[in-house]
Amino acid sequence: MNDWLKRWETRYKQPEYAYGVLPNKYLEKQLTIVGKGRILFAAEGEGRNAVYAATKGYKVSCFDISTEGKNKALQLAKNNQVQIEYKVGELPDLNFEPESFDAIVLIYAHFPVQLKSQYHKLLHTYLKKGGIVIFEAFSKAHVTYKKQNPTIGGPSDEESLFSIAEIQSDFFNYEIMELKETTVDLNEGRYHKGKGSIIRFLGRKL
Repeated sequence: MNDWLKRWETRYKQPEYAYGVLPNKYLEKQLTIVGKGRILFAAEGEGRNAVYAATKGYKVSCFDISTEGKNKALQLAKNNQVQIEYKVGELPDLNFEPESFDAIVLIYAHFPVQLKSQYHKLLHTYLKKGGIVIFEAFSKAHVTYKKQNPTIGGPSDEESLFSIAEIQSDFFNYEIMELKETTVDLNEGRYHKGKGSIIRFLGRKL
């Protein structure tokens, strides 16, 4: 975990926003499905998606392991004249309340291999019945794209990437509104540039 933390602290310490300041396009498109309420953003980094949601009137909480990410997220919130709650640490230690959020957002939330399913199942407990999960992350097929173009970003090892079967297993008690593997052309800051293979999941907790 120390190497993982060091990687993100180093990246987010740079003056530029690593993935830009504009929201992810899938989040922007799907956010309107969520009625005004509380949203939790997982592995939120420098805050671009959380701040966007806050500008649209949502009450926003988020978390990450990076203090540098938090600092930049709070500055971005200030620049946009909104407020967000931002906790730093490992998810089980952050004391979010069960069934307290109307939506959970995971945008390129690639947790360490040994934690990713555990964190998904824990996040499930924080979501209200009828709440929405909005998920976009790199699929296992992304390894090929990363080899061809390192600037697309994302993990290099298949174990850290996602499959549709994994998402179905981690979020088994959901109405599936969308679940697909596809390719996209990303243009999100310095570290998401080019074509990659992703999984998108939109689900409602039953």
